[in-house]
Amino acid sequence: MKQIDEKNNIRPSFIGSLAVIIFVCVALSVQVFVLKESWVTHITLFISIFFAAIVALISGFKWKTIQEGILYGFEAAMLPSLILMLVGILVATWMASGTIPIMIYYGLNILSPSIFLVSVCIICVISSLATGSSWTTGATFGVAFMGIGYGLGIPAPITAGAVISGAVFGDKMSPLSDTTNLASGVAGADLFDHIKSMAYTAGPALLISLVLYTAIGLRFRGGEIDYEHIDALLTGLKNNYNINPIIILPAIVTMVLAVRRVSGLAVMGIASMLGASFAMIFQGVGFGQILRYMNDGFVSETGIQVVDKLLSRGGMQNMMWTISLAIIALCFGGVLEKTKMLEVVLEKISGIVNNVRGVIITHVLIGIGINVFTASQYMAILLPTKMLAPVYKKLRILPQVNSRTAEDAATVTSPLVPWGLCGVYFTGVLGVSTMEYLPYAYVAYLTPLIAILYALTDKFIFREGQIKSVKTYNEYYEIIEKES
Repeated sequence: MKQIDEKNNIRPSFIGSLAVIIFVCVALSVQVFVLKESWVTHITLFISIFFAAIVALISGFKWKTIQEGILYGFEAAMLPSLILMLVGILVATWMASGTIPIMIYYGLNILSPSIFLVSVCIICVISSLATGSSWTTGATFGVAFMGIGYGLGIPAPITAGAVISGAVFGDKMSPLSDTTNLASGVAGADLFDHIKSMAYTAGPALLISLVLYTAIGLRFRGGEIDYEHIDALLTGLKNNYNINPIIILPAIVTMVLAVRRVSGLAVMGIASMLGASFAMIFQGVGFGQILRYMNDGFVSETGIQVVDKLLSRGGMQNMMWTISLAIIALCFGGVLEKTKMLEVVLEKISGIVNNVRGVIITHVLIGIGINVFTASQYMAILLPTKMLAPVYKKLRILPQVNSRTAEDAATVTSPLVPWGLCGVYFTGVLGVSTMEYLPYAYVAYLTPLIAILYALTDKFIFREGQIKSVKTYNEYYEIIEKES
């Protein structure tokens, strides 16, 4: 049953809605840059929820609707939260089983610092293309690469940046990705037309990133390698684990399941159970001990400091800070959506856009903004893509440009928001804060910059009749008109 205020079509004022957005921006800025308290974002977002609730009440909304928005956001956070819990369990069991340590062992023997970052990025691209999931890539290859980078003396934020760049690019270019299908579906574009269009923005961003990773890798070659450090790691791994290639099987099974589009929740659960089984079979870990690892995290006790520091990771409880932040951020986003504050601001902005340059730059900025305010890349894809579709049609721009811009703004920048779902996920999995890896996640911010450059120069902005598409121009927009 709809709420009374929804029946009466109550809408907040533009000033009130804008005040909420300004408030959260100022509050987060003061917290991070003035107070320098990066770990209290939860409280800042809680205060922002209260402020948004006050504005909504003044605007005429009932508390029941505000609470509904909070619970709506909470519900949206449930599946990601369960996946995050299972990721914590997976990392702990894969450490105990030797799956990740053996991947690190082989990686240290094969990779050199000069090609490491480029290899990381390319392998993560392939993994995400195959699975359609940057999260699966981060939890498997990403964790292993963090360990290899540590052994090779590569700073963790740089390795994390290379992992995220590759994972995000592969995710957005994969026909198996949920965000890729969502963006094309909302805009009314054919899936493969959408992917081809994205190649014009994401492709150059990846190439530039690979050049930058190559240049950084050259700084760590030759005499700068600490061979004693690497030898200590290799010796510690070999002496404390049963080094057997079959122990990599959980990683292979995980990739196969992801490629076959098995639910992410099920994939993480199966991978964790495989890791736990392998830990007991191949490494002699007791059942009670593996349960403690799954809950509290794996604790390496080799007696070799560099090994213990590297391998002591994971555990469900160690993901709770990340999970609670995601829940609170999505609750705030739920309030903004249910009280129509975002809708009011977007309508005001879309009404003044009347040219190619304006619509694309506005789309990019709105997508990034919604990522920041709602902590959800799905909202950042849905709202501006639908809101600006009539403008794209009026300018005779093909829908794959609309869908491409949605991903250029929303999908790739989501790991850069510290309280966003992707930001908290990669921070929790890779063990590096968002602000630390942000400067090195080149694909994540080069892609929207390239989209803006195309808008300013009117390059690769495909219009009716310019390129051959699977559907005709009218067939594209019939979808949007029917939905309207």
